[in-house]
Amino acid sequence: MAIRTKEHPIFTFLRNDELLRNGDFRRYWASAILNGFGSYVSALALPLCAVLMLKATPAQMGMMGAAAALPFALLALPAGVFLDRNRKLPILLASKAIQALALASIPLAWWLGILSVQWLYVVSFVSGACGVVGGGAEQVFLTNMIGRDKLTDAQSKFTATDSASRLLAPGIAGVLIQWLTAPYAVILNALGFVVSIALLRNVNANDPKPPPSDKHPLRDVLDGFRFIWSQPLLRTLAWASGLWHMLFYGFAALHVIFATRELGMSPGMLGVAQMIGAVGVLLSSLLLKPLTTRFGATSVMLIGVGLCSFAYIANPLIPANLFGYPLASAMACAALSLFLDCGVMLFLMPYTTLRQKVTPDAYLGRMVSTMRFLTVAIAPVGALTAGYLGEHFNVRTGLASVAAGSVVLMLLLALSPSVRQKS
Repeated sequence: MAIRTKEHPIFTFLRNDELLRNGDFRRYWASAILNGFGSYVSALALPLCAVLMLKATPAQMGMMGAAAALPFALLALPAGVFLDRNRKLPILLASKAIQALALASIPLAWWLGILSVQWLYVVSFVSGACGVVGGGAEQVFLTNMIGRDKLTDAQSKFTATDSASRLLAPGIAGVLIQWLTAPYAVILNALGFVVSIALLRNVNANDPKPPPSDKHPLRDVLDGFRFIWSQPLLRTLAWASGLWHMLFYGFAALHVIFATRELGMSPGMLGVAQMIGAVGVLLSSLLLKPLTTRFGATSVMLIGVGLCSFAYIANPLIPANLFGYPLASAMACAALSLFLDCGVMLFLMPYTTLRQKVTPDAYLGRMVSTMRFLTVAIAPVGALTAGYLGEHFNVRTGLASVAAGSVVLMLLLALSPSVRQKS
């Protein structure tokens, strides 16, 4: 008589999970893990390269943040029309190739002795442009590949692995920065894009070429605006995300300067702070489904804004020597990254899912790009304003302005009719 062995629960889970049975989704997920891991390395290496090695000022850091966001203002609208008229996978692959080349230019320029803050402006702009076009293609490609009904499940999986990347990448980045110096550390991100291209080039997902359109591109752009304006939920998401991005870019422009020059944190300490932030990302992945079921997606967004506001308010209040110990100040800054990162994900995940769910296929590309234009196009204002205040007053004043803005956003969002409805 044959003896039946009990299957391990993990194998039962993998066999029963519909998304994980999809080979294309597994390749896409692996690509997202690689790109996310590399981006967290660069997120630490690039600002440290500017602040510690190129001696960037607060205003220059604001300019670098603005350069990364400027492509959303310049390219988001035409990118939407372009995406709706072309297959998404070739656009996605080309964007990753350009990003790999842009990042690889940083260690090359450093080796040649020509790296400057202005060079980082250009790399930030090119990477931002690839994020506008390639990132939009990626969102539409994922929706076509798995369907709208599985987006929340996919987002939870992405967040779980993203938290693991956040936990591991900063530590590795700190070692690479100490060993190779910051400019050479970004090569890991460039290599991740190369491997990602190899993974995705053979994906056989639903990516048909849209039928040719005889409409003028400008009419398609206007149709995208009309569609968003006709949807009360999309209107709310547009202005709320616009203010949120402006504040986030303002905070990001000054945070590394504040941590290194005001609190005396080393690259290793900053790596630890980002690792602690990964706990917040993991926490958000665990909270997303139950919170959404209990309160609705729009209320989860409000919770995310509240957590971000708490971190924005508390950061500039950290003294240089908390309780008489500089290390205590660094630990407080690291602890706040947990609240910030959890808030960021609890805001962005339901925001992304909600806008995809209410948009038909024919408008997906234009919706994504138009929303990006409406929301991220004003982000340079936040980065430049925070940089200006940090330059002409002090860094704490710049961070305090972000904190004040976050309170206003939270109040406006709480009073919005779309948020009070369970979505």
